[in-house]
Amino acid sequence: MELPLDYTTLRLIWWGLLGVLLIGFALTDGFDMGVGALLPFVAKKDEERRMVINTIGATWEGNQVWLIVGGAAIFAAWPQVYAVSFSGFYLAMFLVLSALILRPVSFKYRSKRPEARWRSMWDWGLFIGSFFPALVFGVAVGNVLIGAPFRLTSDLRSFYEGGLLGLFTPFTLLCGLLSVSMLVLHGAAWLAIKGEEGPVLKRARAIGTAAGVASLVLFAIGGAIVAFGDMGFRITGVVDTAGASNPLRTAVEAAPGAWMDNYGRYPWMIIAPVLGFAGAAVGLLGMWRKSAALAFGGSSASAVGIISTVGLSMFPFILPSSIDAQSSLTVWNASSSHTTLFIMLVTTVVFLPFVLLYTSWVYKVLWGRSTMDALKTNPDLY
Repeated sequence: MELPLDYTTLRLIWWGLLGVLLIGFALTDGFDMGVGALLPFVAKKDEERRMVINTIGATWEGNQVWLIVGGAAIFAAWPQVYAVSFSGFYLAMFLVLSALILRPVSFKYRSKRPEARWRSMWDWGLFIGSFFPALVFGVAVGNVLIGAPFRLTSDLRSFYEGGLLGLFTPFTLLCGLLSVSMLVLHGAAWLAIKGEEGPVLKRARAIGTAAGVASLVLFAIGGAIVAFGDMGFRITGVVDTAGASNPLRTAVEAAPGAWMDNYGRYPWMIIAPVLGFAGAAVGLLGMWRKSAALAFGGSSASAVGIISTVGLSMFPFILPSSIDAQSSLTVWNASSSHTTLFIMLVTTVVFLPFVLLYTSWVYKVLWGRSTMDALKTNPDLY
């Protein structure tokens, strides 16, 4: 049976959907992590910390679903990418998962006992469970840009030749700090929307302003390194966009500065980095003018722009290899079969609108500011 969408189109659609899922995770669970990273510094008293926690307490569990769906999408649409990345980065992912497990435990246990030491311990657990994943996710993106140390054998078995400490280089740590600053700005903007006006928001705006400036500076430095440094990959042979998935049939070479090639071919892509810079600037303006809408809109736009810049710069690469360029995985050579991609797309088209409608309904029902007065009257709050 001939499918209504050709293989090339389906591969492009799923590449776009993967980007949408990653952006959705950054926009939703991103402000959760930003608020968690801010918690010990913006809230000094227990009542203040409870108020901050309750700004994300009603939605953090649902927001984490974006991460799960993103991982599932990689597994189903790009199995070779899933196999290489999840096995090669196993220890780093184990640490991230440990931190993500610590976060819900901290939510649930911090108010079980009234002792200050007990609650402080779980507050720092919430900080670690928010800050560390934000850092490592950025480090992971940095490693994707420079290439992962893996190779494929003739029968497409992958061998990873790196280690945990090798993931943390000056450039990847810069990417990690950019990720943290981006999400801290986003978290501060969320507090401006959901938090009670007072000392907490004053501190959040101050830290959010610093995070916004850091985002602008780090994004600019990272862009300069990518443009003028020694990283980048380029396909040198003929590309069969509808061919069978086999990375070893693609001719690839390491080419410093090649991540800038797409901006020459498709000038419209410059929208992404411009949005990254402009969004952070608007977020800073919102912090300065005490406008929650400007701050949150700007931080959201900045996250979309920064993440899109990486994806568009690398296209069609998804995971290049730093030790064997021929093994690099791209949109065209590492996807699932034509039929699999089509069946998954139909499933997504049917069910994704229900997920989005339900999520929108939850936010509508649970909308409103978190106040310290509510802590005295609402037994359901953290």
